[in-house]
Amino acid sequence: MSNTKVINEVKDYIFITLGLLLYTSAFTIFLLPYETVTGGVTGIAAIVFYATGFKIHYTYMIINVSLLIVALKVLGWKFMVKTIYAIIALYYMLEYAQILMPVDDHGKYIQILGESQSFMSMVVGCCLTGTSLAIVFLNNGSTGGSDIIAAVVNKYKEVSLGQALMLLDVLIVSSCFFIPQFGDMASRAHKVVYGLCTIVVECGMLDLIYSRRRSSVQFMIYSRKHEKIATILSKETDHGMTILDGHGWYTGKDIKVICLLARKNESELIFRLIKMTDPNAFVSQSAVIGVYGEGFDSIKVSVKQKHVKEHKAILEETENIPKT
Repeated sequence: MSNTKVINEVKDYIFITLGLLLYTSAFTIFLLPYETVTGGVTGIAAIVFYATGFKIHYTYMIINVSLLIVALKVLGWKFMVKTIYAIIALYYMLEYAQILMPVDDHGKYIQILGESQSFMSMVVGCCLTGTSLAIVFLNNGSTGGSDIIAAVVNKYKEVSLGQALMLLDVLIVSSCFFIPQFGDMASRAHKVVYGLCTIVVECGMLDLIYSRRRSSVQFMIYSRKHEKIATILSKETDHGMTILDGHGWYTGKDIKVICLLARKNESELIFRLIKMTDPNAFVSQSAVIGVYGEGFDSIKVSVKQKHVKEHKAILEETENIPKT
């Protein structure tokens, strides 16, 4: 493993840890005292806590260990290592956060923003938890729980990760309507509505940050040192490139052009490598709507059986056409 990859791995773990700390703080300070129902395994753990008083971190660990055992064979160790780290780290963070949280005379957590500020607390808390999840995901991490379920579903079904997570969160939040400890039917309906609001705010914040950072860009690099640039970029970014033949109209000279597709968050590294190799290189960078294939996003569209048959029939007809 090169020094760059080691540094990137260390950076991933540092930012995953910071993201988990932010998530724990936001969840414990702004959501837990107001008994706000959220999605994910922490949401399930919170519902169990509100209903029975059973500590959140215990439920969180029990569910995640069960999911890890089931998913290990399906997803493999590469996905699971950082997930296991995140689960263990978040377990201890949630445990100590509940110990440090101040309580009132009745043993309930103190509501920092005041007793009548449940909606504001929900908005602030979910904006922070959404941001923290984006930080974790952007650094190749996972918080476990529903992420694992969504990843398994995503592997075998033509359902995007976001759609799977949203569906699971809605099911988790809706379940609190059937728990008597949340009060009468009106109170339970109130909890469900607030819970659905948490999903919208949290997922909206997650999508806003994650999508912007994960968006793809296209580089067109014009340089006399194209071989050196292509070699260093391939080595440091693990991206393939296409070398195009170009002709300068003003200079009247032929030149090689490197076409490279990469993630937007890799732009700084790519520009740095180009500048160190050829400071005089001419580079254009443009945003692309989507990139699908190896190293990027997979094509997530459902293909019906009748479409497959029609496609095969067209291919067979094409093969039977005599070549001229």
